[in-house]
Amino acid sequence: MSSLIHPTALVDPRAQVHPTVAIGPYSIVGPHVRIGAHSEIGSHCVIDGHTTIGEYNRFYRFCSIGGMPQDKKYAGEPTLLEIGHHNMVREYVTINTGTVQDVGVTRVGSDNWIMAYVHIAHDCQIGSNVILANGAQLGGHVHIGDWAIIGGLAGVHQFGRIGAHSMTGGHSALHMDVPPYVMGSGSPCVPVGVNVEGLRRRGFSPEAISAIRDAYKIIYRRGLKLDEARAQILERQQQEPAVAPALEPLLAFLNASERGIIRP
Repeated sequence: MSSLIHPTALVDPRAQVHPTVAIGPYSIVGPHVRIGAHSEIGSHCVIDGHTTIGEYNRFYRFCSIGGMPQDKKYAGEPTLLEIGHHNMVREYVTINTGTVQDVGVTRVGSDNWIMAYVHIAHDCQIGSNVILANGAQLGGHVHIGDWAIIGGLAGVHQFGRIGAHSMTGGHSALHMDVPPYVMGSGSPCVPVGVNVEGLRRRGFSPEAISAIRDAYKIIYRRGLKLDEARAQILERQQQEPAVAPALEPLLAFLNASERGIIRP
């Protein structure tokens, strides 16, 4: 056993654990687990299921990763959990594997900050550079885009979609989809503006931010039906190539939304 693995840890000999991985006291690693280089597993963690973890991830104590879905339809199928690189996963986080009713894989990207007591249910698809604050709860089949921020104790309804660069406040109840770039808060969650400061920090140009703010006004301030709002945003995208890339994620999200988006 590697000197980086505490003698009280139980690591199944069939698990594929890179020699540089550190595993703390009383943690358990199951037979179908793969853990990449330089990752750290704290004490009293359980890493189970058909779980693949990339490099330089850190799991604090008492995490439960790769457990079976909390879904009554689950019948023991060998579904998967895939986690990328450089993720920070704090205490008591739970992340479940997927189900055959969806794509069969729960995915977490890279460079995410997942705070204590977060739950990521079966079949969730989490992008990269996402922040999930303490106690955020994601129902099954939730999709979250890159750079999104979910506030503490917020709950996302199953099949919900949270767009890239969006931000939702603490205790929010997200029953509908949150478009990219939008800030939302409340129970139920309602739109409160554009995540302008976040966009500036990520290098969006003033022209792109202005176009996004105008698109927000088209969606939420002019009393238009969603189809009418989409048509106006598409027209601007076609007329102004310089801001077209910034508007494309918003249009794609609106076109794909099945639950409908948050409304005032």
